[in-house]
Amino acid sequence: MPFVETMTPRERVLAALARKPVDLTPVSSPTNVATVDLMDLVDSYFPEANRDPELNARLAATGYTELGFDSIMPYFTIIQESSALGCEMQWEGKDNWPTVRMSRPIWKGPQDIKIPRNFLEHRDTKAITGSIEILKKLYGKEVAIIGKTMGPWTLGYHVFGVEGFLLMSIDDPARTMECMHKLKEISVLYGEAQIAAGADALTFPDHATGDLVSGEYYKRFLLELHQEMAERLKVPLILHICGFTLDRLDYIAQNRMAAFHFDSKNDPAKAVQIAGGRIGLVGNINNPLTLYARGPEEVRAEVFRCMDAGVNMIAPECAVPLATKLENLLEIPRAVRAWHQQHASNGSAKKR
Repeated sequence: MPFVETMTPRERVLAALARKPVDLTPVSSPTNVATVDLMDLVDSYFPEANRDPELNARLAATGYTELGFDSIMPYFTIIQESSALGCEMQWEGKDNWPTVRMSRPIWKGPQDIKIPRNFLEHRDTKAITGSIEILKKLYGKEVAIIGKTMGPWTLGYHVFGVEGFLLMSIDDPARTMECMHKLKEISVLYGEAQIAAGADALTFPDHATGDLVSGEYYKRFLLELHQEMAERLKVPLILHICGFTLDRLDYIAQNRMAAFHFDSKNDPAKAVQIAGGRIGLVGNINNPLTLYARGPEEVRAEVFRCMDAGVNMIAPECAVPLATKLENLLEIPRAVRAWHQQHASNGSAKKR
């Protein structure tokens, strides 16, 4: 017999984040699914779509209206706060990501960390809160609106430079923690502003990845701080860390956040096993090989692999390449429904 959808996309996402039963596994990108093709479709382009609320909302909505995902993510990048703090930016064109010039850090230590008075009114922070307000009015009853606030570790890379920040963590851990405790207030301030604008949940990128630091770094510098963020920000939080993270997943599972958005470098079955139901998992369809370079058949195979493993929400592993083919993104929700239909037909379907 066919499975029956009984929940709205918003209900589905929020239930999954609470690790409650859902009618259908949600497809929900906590990072970004905007592409050049979608920009062309709605006449909203980078870099302006990162800086103007109306253009941002128009492009962000396509994740739901055109791709059929269960959420809308209007914060396409990781640079809005850093721009408002005074970092030097490289805005690029429509087919490339705006970036922070991390080779030109603006601060040297904790004594320099100051939040500008107009931080929430800066063009680049206001672009996201304004977009969330628009999206909430248009789609808020039917689809989950997910905001994003950068964690202090990621902000540290931006304001101190990657090399300078990592060297500080080695040479002076106490000074590093002083920086982190000051930077976390930026995370809270911007997160609360997005919640007030209407965000149902927040992605919390904090890139303590295995490509740069050991698993022990997460426990040493971030675990307690992330527990504090889960307490202070009053919506479900989705931690995002790129790269290999199985070696720190046991610690991540203790951070009291709702979910962890993880990379394709991590086997989904192993991730589910380590998480042990203590934190939801979101992911982890490969971007550069599968979504960008291959076709719907390979996309479906990866979706099925995640579904078989018991991943709570299906998503690309990170912000998709801007030239990603729409047919591959459209295949993600199609594959989820096909998996549920297949399991309903053979009598093994169950509320997840």
